[in-house]
Amino acid sequence: MYKEIYLVDDEELINTVNAIQFRKLGLEDKVKSFTNPEWALDNLRFREDSPERIIVFLDINMPEMSGFEFLEFMYLEKFPQIIDVVIVTSSISEDDLEMSRKFKKYVRGFIKKPLKKEDIQAYLKVDMPLPETSVAGF
Repeated sequence: MYKEIYLVDDEELINTVNAIQFRKLGLEDKVKSFTNPEWALDNLRFREDSPERIIVFLDINMPEMSGFEFLEFMYLEKFPQIIDVVIVTSSISEDDLEMSRKFKKYVRGFIKKPLKKEDIQAYLKVDMPLPETSVAGF
């Protein structure tokens, strides 16, 4: 189980809808929502050193910084591998899949928007076994 769950999407409505799904699973106390990916990065940079795992549900298309730029910063700044990233997007393209493979150190998979309870359970291992991801290559 993860200590913290980050929702990073430039649309507040999407973060709110996603947070409701986590509340249904009793995980609302672990959720941190960010509409600005730079704030999420800062929060990850300056958190207390802890061996506990974090999962980031990351949108790809954001105006301030794309999800791939976010991942590039994680990679360049050598963020610890206790941070797992699941890309959440409205459309999964082959180009996005290919680009994400450059960051396989962090990226654990893709989920199509909006998040569903089953998606969350799959990645957090909540009340059910972890299924195979539906996206080829992960």
